Amino acid sequence: MFILSHWALKSCAAALCAAPLLLSTVRAEAPPATIKLALIEGLSGPNANAGEAVFRNIVWAVERVNARGGVKLSAAAGGNQLLALERYDSKGQSEEALSALRSAIDNGARIVLQGNSSANAAALIDAINKHNERDPARRVIFLNYSAVDPSLTNEKCSFWHFRFDAHADMRMAALMDVMKDDKAIRSVYLIGQDYSFGQGVLREARRQLGLQRPDVQIVGDELHPMARVKDFLPYATKIKASGAQAVITGNWGNDLTLLIKAAKDIGFEGKFYTFYGNALGAQAAIGDAGIGKVVAVAEWLPNVQTPGSEGFYRSFRARYPQPADDYVHMRMQLMIESLAQAVETAGQRGAVTANHAIDLVAVSAQLERANVTLGGQTGVMRASDHQFQQPLVVGVMERQGTPGVKFDVEGSGYGFRVIKTIAPAAAEQPTTCKMQRP
Repeated sequence: MFILSHWALKSCAAALCAAPLLLSTVRAEAPPATIKLALIEGLSGPNANAGEAVFRNIVWAVERVNARGGVKLSAAAGGNQLLALERYDSKGQSEEALSALRSAIDNGARIVLQGNSSANAAALIDAINKHNERDPARRVIFLNYSAVDPSLTNEKCSFWHFRFDAHADMRMAALMDVMKDDKAIRSVYLIGQDYSFGQGVLREARRQLGLQRPDVQIVGDELHPMARVKDFLPYATKIKASGAQAVITGNWGNDLTLLIKAAKDIGFEGKFYTFYGNALGAQAAIGDAGIGKVVAVAEWLPNVQTPGSEGFYRSFRARYPQPADDYVHMRMQLMIESLAQAVETAGQRGAVTANHAIDLVAVSAQLERANVTLGGQTGVMRASDHQFQQPLVVGVMERQGTPGVKFDVEGSGYGFRVIKTIAPAAAEQPTTCKMQRP
């Protein structure tokens, strides 16, 4: 295991794809006990940029916990424990993710982190459920930061799985809360990635358009292979030819950036209502053509106008000053804070023994009660389905320096002005989860 200072990590992290990274200060004595976190993510392939953005966020969150001494436990439980982050490359594939899970468990990890791809998340949930029943001495908890297929906290909900992102239906409702007031839009084109998440996004878009804007005509509705399309020009051509005044898409990673760039190249002048249009090259790709036209929903945006939010963002940029690294997720920070809180509380109640063993049933029970605040943002875990509840914001792309756009994205000169804030109670949706607890 490599033991690194906080800042030495920057020079070597990219080269270490499967090696464990202990984020702590170098010490001469024996290192303290650690809690291993296994990040299982697509770190190579077409969406590697999204995976690396996740890694940077989790590194920063782990560093912050370790900088204050780690997870605070009693002397009887062996004293404080540091968080140790290990990364495993799933290559964006479910079989690779399952192989990585087996390796992580064999390497001693008991906390698994994953998010990019709901298909991978569903496979991991099923595998972890079976593993925990078969091998209770090596149980695993799954923290999900981005896999937003609603089924994961509904019919596929699990005691061992916790989602810290708003699911797709919650995000779509937030976008529709803006679109319902955009009376200039009379026609839309629906396009998405052809897997469970993308299919669900388009299905919910059709449903919510029927409820909120029955006057809007759907002039296109199609799915495309995920992470395999190199040239979106044919899709953009169909969008423009349809006469659509807006596009609704849940695309993420290169599938979104390339779609927006192709639309710009052929002169499409409509709006994009997106789940993830606020980073990973989208702004630089579309330029001035996106001003007032690219709309994105998130749990937080850098231009949220509060002192706590600004301080949080400036701290991230100090840690990662390169423009290409500028993609911070508040939810990932709240996720690691929730984990630290849950382990500390469980430990105070005797769930961590002197040999550093952690009772994950007790930790999971505390995660159900997570209530954390950071940078002015507060999130609370809903115990009934393990769906995190937090505010949502909708922003529109504008040039940096316009009112409400202090910060740009990735050095592009463009940022997102917040046009709608949805309180947790308004963003919350019912669940069909029938939670089975051990």
